[in-house]
Amino acid sequence: MPELHELSALALRDLLRSGSVSATESTAHFLERIGQQNPLLGAFITVTADQALGQARAADTRSAHSAADDLPLLHGMPLAFKDLADVAGVVTTHGSAALDHKPAPADAPLVSLFKDAGVVSLGKTQVPEFGLTAYSENRIAPPSRNPHAPGRSSGGSSGGSAAAVAAGLLPFAPGTDGGGSVRIPAAACGLVGLKPGRGLVAAGESAGDPARLVTPGPIARSAEDAALMMDVLAPGNQYLEAVRQEPPRLRIGITLDSPWSGTFPFTPDREALDALQAGEALLEHAGHTLGDAGVRYDNRYPDAFTTAWTAGVGAARISPSREAQLAPLTRTFRRRAQQRSPAKLAEALAFLRQFQHDTEAQYRQWDLMLMPALAQTPRPVGWFTGTAHGSVRWPSVQWPGDADGDYRKQCEYAPWSSMVNVCGLPAITVPVHWTGGAPGSGLPMGIQLVGPPGSEALLLQVARQLGF
Repeated sequence: MPELHELSALALRDLLRSGSVSATESTAHFLERIGQQNPLLGAFITVTADQALGQARAADTRSAHSAADDLPLLHGMPLAFKDLADVAGVVTTHGSAALDHKPAPADAPLVSLFKDAGVVSLGKTQVPEFGLTAYSENRIAPPSRNPHAPGRSSGGSSGGSAAAVAAGLLPFAPGTDGGGSVRIPAAACGLVGLKPGRGLVAAGESAGDPARLVTPGPIARSAEDAALMMDVLAPGNQYLEAVRQEPPRLRIGITLDSPWSGTFPFTPDREALDALQAGEALLEHAGHTLGDAGVRYDNRYPDAFTTAWTAGVGAARISPSREAQLAPLTRTFRRRAQQRSPAKLAEALAFLRQFQHDTEAQYRQWDLMLMPALAQTPRPVGWFTGTAHGSVRWPSVQWPGDADGDYRKQCEYAPWSSMVNVCGLPAITVPVHWTGGAPGSGLPMGIQLVGPPGSEALLLQVARQLGF
């Protein structure tokens, strides 16, 4: 029999609902896994073992007096939340040394949604400061490392969550995606990552996101597990039922075009092109028709996106006396955001609305768009910041101040992510290739499929059809 952490999320859910495994047994198992693996991986900032065991015992009490059909959808399932979301009674750090770290008075709406679905919260996962970057490293805790190669990053900003799922510390995890923050770490860690379309998951909306870029989405080991989580995030759409159906034959456009190319010219790694080729072969074998799709992006995009993306950190409540404790990138982009006029932000938002219209018009010539998930293999820990983290222990390190070099590296690493958020479209990453030649060998590399509004179920169906 496989151990609990080797089961799919769906199989574990069924065992918990049937009473074959108790919530207390499951919680204790995953807490033990975290205790063993987290010192190496840095996936968790905070582990709430006592709270989790208390929630598990309460879940077992409920199940003793309820029929399986009366239990919530994720009864007793172990879960954890990015350390950007408030969990009542637990410190929210936002990955920042510049904030006071106090227990949250109440659950964030996303956390409430999952607690109502019956989950047991094991703690808070590692994030970059304020979720701003494509890597999960900060000044308050060890960096989140890739379980497939601990010298490499697990991506960001949902990097701790992705590392936890890939290492079997969690069966699956919710992330949030404002510029690739579900899809980047999912691709880096060899997982399925789904970014739902704008407005589908109301619990993830934020007042500090004027362009409405951010949405929660599942990070999972399979399309079925992602569909199970989507049934919580967007109830009533029956994703788990839909994912088991065969998708229609589709016309899929292949592109390497990126709105970042004019500002930050890049050449995809050979491994990224190998992943794209592997994805093409799988899709053609499944009966879909593929063709080259040239996409023209307005070269004003990088400035407009950056203006919208950093508006929230510019407005964050941080004491002037604590700003020196911000990471260089955060401090630089906060200062620039504060120096921009409201008219400049309004101009950027208007441009992004036009960019969405123009880009969607080009995408509509195809049923789905296909591109690599990342342009490079998962990057070494400390690569973006120029920080030598050295051993797996958390050292006291100095962070160089090259914020613009850091940002450029991120845009070259993940050049096909943020425009999907600007357009508000659904997208999924699928781990179709491993650099060592076999699944689990070497580093994972994936493809991204982008669909029209409302295509979340279709994207999950295609991922499952490809064997994921």
